[in-house]
Parts: sequence; C-alpha cells; structure tokens
Amino acid sequence: MDKMHGTTIVAVKRDGKVAVAGDGQVTIENTIMKQSARKVRRIYHDKVIVGFAGAVADAQALTDKFETKLEESHGNVRRALIEFAKEWRTDRILRRLEALMIVADTQYLMVISGNGEVIEPDDDVAAIGSGGGFALAAARALFKNTELSAREIVEESMRVAASICIYTNDKITLEEM
Repeated sequence: MDKMHGTTIVAVKRDGKVAVAGDGQVTIENTIMKQSARKVRRIYHDKVIVGFAGAVADAQALTDKFETKLEESHGNVRRALIEFAKEWRTDRILRRLEALMIVADTQYLMVISGNGEVIEPDDDVAAIGSGGGFALAAARALFKNTELSAREIVEESMRVAASICIYTNDKITLEEM
C-alpha cells in the first residue's frame, strides 16, 4: 500500500462570499480506506477556510503550521501565506511533506504548494487533488455561464468530479463565509 490517491477540493469566490468543498474519500492503491474524511475546515477563529489534498498527516501538520503563521501575522492572510510558503519550501523537514492547500477568506482565494508557489487564480475559481481538473472545469463553466452562488457552484462541481474521478466520492464537506 504505497501510493495514496484521493481528494478533490474546489473553491469559488463570488459576490463577496467564498465556498470551499472537498470530498471524503481516502484511497490507498485500489482500496477505499475511508469515505467520510474531513479535508476542509475553518481555522483562525473561523475566519479562514483551508482545504487540503495529499497525505493526511502531512496536510494536517501543514495546516497547523499555517495557522501559526496566521496568528503571528494577526490574521493577515497574504502575509501569512508568503511566510508559510517560504518556510515550507526551505525547511528541511517541511519540504518533504506532500500536500497542496487552498486557503480562502472573503478577500483572498489562494493555492499554495511546497514548491513555494502561492497562486491567486485569475477567475476566483480553484481546485486541487485527483479530481481537481474535473471540478475546476465544471466550476469555471458554471461561474462563467450561470448566476449560481459560490456555494451552489462548488456543490455541483463536486458532484461532477465524483461522477468522473474514481478517487472522489459524493460525501462532501463544505464551508462557506
């Protein structure tokens, strides 16, 4: 049981609101190990939403580290992300951790990786993980061609991804602010 797959996280910011959703499936090789994992959560006094894809222990450690950076920056998401990305990329232990994160509040929507990348999508839509491409395509189409809310877009995008990606299920966790 070497290769872990799984996770679809999608986020949309629209009309002053942001919604982040993730599926609950954890897959190792060709076995579904869990169907109701929680990969999206609120941090920093419920003011920031984080969704993560990757090894669960790694993602949890990184989320905790990012929350520490948020505390140090008094809730300044942009500053915390930059400081966190620098540390993740350069720290001897952290840089071995394998995960991607989406970080969002009502002002920012960012994707962050261990390579030091902090990416703010041009269109206020982002997705990561095994089914991220499917969810991203659905979310962009819905964002561009409908008046659906951020919440409705991420819900439908997750349903689309779950119907296509074998590493994504329909046990969705959704956070909105």
